[in-house]
Amino acid sequence: MTGGDLPIREAPAAVGGGTLDGDRDAARVAGVVLAAGTSSRYGERNKLLDATADGDPLVRAATRTLVEAGVDPVVVVVGHEADRVAAAVEDLPVAVVENEAFADGQSTSVRAGIEAVAAHDPPVDAAVVALGDMPFVAADTVRALVAAHAAAVGDALAPAYEGRRGNPVLFDRRFFEALTDVDGDVGGRAILLGSDDAALVAVDDPGVGRDVDERTDL
Repeated sequence: MTGGDLPIREAPAAVGGGTLDGDRDAARVAGVVLAAGTSSRYGERNKLLDATADGDPLVRAATRTLVEAGVDPVVVVVGHEADRVAAAVEDLPVAVVENEAFADGQSTSVRAGIEAVAAHDPPVDAAVVALGDMPFVAADTVRALVAAHAAAVGDALAPAYEGRRGNPVLFDRRFFEALTDVDGDVGGRAILLGSDDAALVAVDDPGVGRDVDERTDL
């Protein structure tokens, strides 16, 4: 997937001399891990648990990235084999939310995760939405998105590696209501691509484009 018509910005330190917006510098950014899917293309077993990255199940590796990046709170949305997926992250400092409607598409998991972080006290100002089958994203990439939001680069931000759009995606709080209204299996992609205040942040991280759909992806 390419960047499309979204502008690609340099890392925040190179934007505006690295000056952060005064209000956003102290913003609280949450994390949402979408981990409710059925792994239908992977085979009979649940790829989030069966496949590993650096010795950890995919879902744990993807969740650990957000934890290490320092976003807080982190919410993991489970659905298919909910108990087993929850057990894979139970000792991490995260909250688990069950999406009973997971079979209706990724949008239902986005809704469950965003509703959970939107209700958090103290309130959060933005959320990074990550995929449970993308364990190779670097924590520094998540930090770059958070810093870009603080530097007012955009209100909807995705990383770009060699000009190609990847995941995860950061959404400012102003998009939370729209994110809970999305339908089907598209997540927040339409909101990212349709926003007048969206941008890509250039990163040196091939992991932003590496998901695991089939065994050969490992």
